[in-house]
Amino acid sequence: MFNAQYFRTFITLVETGSFTRTARRLEMTQPGVSQHIRKLESYLDKPLIERKGRSFTLTESGRRAYDYALKLFAEHEQFRHGLDDDSLDSGECRIASPGSVGLMFYPFILGQQQMHPNLTVNYSFAFNHEIVNDLLEGRYDIGIVTEQVNHTELTCTVWHKEPLCLVVPADFAGSTLSDLMGIGFLNYYDGINHANALLRANYPDEFRSMTHFRHQGFTNEVSMVLDAVARGLGFTVVSRLVLETSPWQRQVKALALPQGINEVLYLLRRRDSVLPKRYEKLLEGFHRQRLQEKTPLMPE
Repeated sequence: MFNAQYFRTFITLVETGSFTRTARRLEMTQPGVSQHIRKLESYLDKPLIERKGRSFTLTESGRRAYDYALKLFAEHEQFRHGLDDDSLDSGECRIASPGSVGLMFYPFILGQQQMHPNLTVNYSFAFNHEIVNDLLEGRYDIGIVTEQVNHTELTCTVWHKEPLCLVVPADFAGSTLSDLMGIGFLNYYDGINHANALLRANYPDEFRSMTHFRHQGFTNEVSMVLDAVARGLGFTVVSRLVLETSPWQRQVKALALPQGINEVLYLLRRRDSVLPKRYEKLLEGFHRQRLQEKTPLMPE
C-alpha cells in the first residue's frame, strides 16, 4: 500500500546519508527507519540502496525514487497552499488575455513566480471571443479582454487603460492624414477599431473611415505587425504595451498627436465565482507598476 511517510523517510535518509541522523531528525528509532526503507522497497519491488557497512549508495531505482519523491512532496505543498484562498503568494492562477496584453503582463507574472515559488500561473494567449467561451466552460478563472462583454453569467469591469500609439516607420517624415494614406495601413485583429478611434480624435475634419485607406496586409499576431511597419510597408495603431515590448522599437516611431486615446482593458470572471486574493495582488501589482513607470512614448 502507498505510504507517503515511507517516501518522507527515504528522502531524509538520502539527504542526511545516515540512518542515525535520519532517526534523530524524524524522531524515530533507527530500526524504525530501516523498516520504512524495507517496506518502501517491498512496495516498489526494487532495491533502493546498497548497504556498505554503516554507509550506503543509491541504486538506479533509488535515484529515480528519490527524484519522484521530491516531486511528489513539492506538488503536495503546492496543492496545500493552493487551497488557501487568503494566501497572496501561493496557489494556482488561471488567466487568459489577448497577445497585446500578455506581452507585458505575462513577464510581470513570471517575475512574481520567481519571488514566490509556491505561486503557479497558467497563462493562455487567446482572442476575446475565445476567452469568453473558455471562461464559461471553466478553463480560466479570469480573462482580460479589449472590449466590453455583456453576458448574464459573467461580470465585466474596467481594469486598466493603455495609450494607443500611431506607429510609422522610423524614416517617415509626414504628419498629415494624406501622408498616412500614402503609405497605407497594416491591420491586425483590433487594428481597425484602434485606428478608427485614434484617427477620428486627431483628424476630426478630414477622417471619415478606414475604408478610405489602402490596406497593406493583416496578421493575427499583434506582436508581429510592427515588423511590417519597420520594413516601411505602412503604419498601424497599437497599444503602448505592444510598442514597448517590440524588438523593432528602433526601426519605428510613434507620431506625437494632440489628442490621446486609451485602449480600455476589461476584467472578466464568472458572476458566481469568488476569486482568491492572489488574483487581486497580481492584477493590482501590474496596474500600479504601469502607473508608476509612466514610460514616455517614443519621440517623433
